[in-house]
Amino acid sequence: MSTVIEKLREYLDKAEAEQIRQLDQLVAATGLPVYKDPKTGALVWVDVRELRLRFQLSVNKIAKFVEGLSQERLYYTVCKRCGAKYFPPQADCPRCKASDMEWREVSREGELITWTVINVKPASFAHNKDYVVGIVRMPEGFNITAWVDADPSALRPGMRLRLVVGRRPGENYITYWFRPAQ
Repeated sequence: MSTVIEKLREYLDKAEAEQIRQLDQLVAATGLPVYKDPKTGALVWVDVRELRLRFQLSVNKIAKFVEGLSQERLYYTVCKRCGAKYFPPQADCPRCKASDMEWREVSREGELITWTVINVKPASFAHNKDYVVGIVRMPEGFNITAWVDADPSALRPGMRLRLVVGRRPGENYITYWFRPAQ
């Protein structure tokens, strides 16, 4: 059985092969990697160079956040010097430059501010059907942007959403998202 990462790589390889085939046809027909966008009519240059990035970032300074995810908890940080709150958590306060941060658990419910349905997805999410991303105001005073597991027609500004931390269905890695509160 292939993993989500292997399936994603296969999907991206197929999508890229199709894009390269279309680009070859475009260059053969016009001599330029330029096409007219069907929605806007704008001329669009398609770069012929491949750019694949895979990041490896140290998360050592925010290890408590990673550990919390594995325990189905979500944490934020509060600067002990100036009181600023950060989500995602920060190891150092961008406001006063202090490195003395307190870790606190995020509340499980917040208020939906706004949302959008993602129809045009980045390549790494292209295998997903359309999905909802919302901004949720938490009682601690900060916003969290995350997927919302709900029918977008049922969403309303101000409605209560419940924070879920767990393995996202279909991808099997631990993350967080929201769904309507009961």
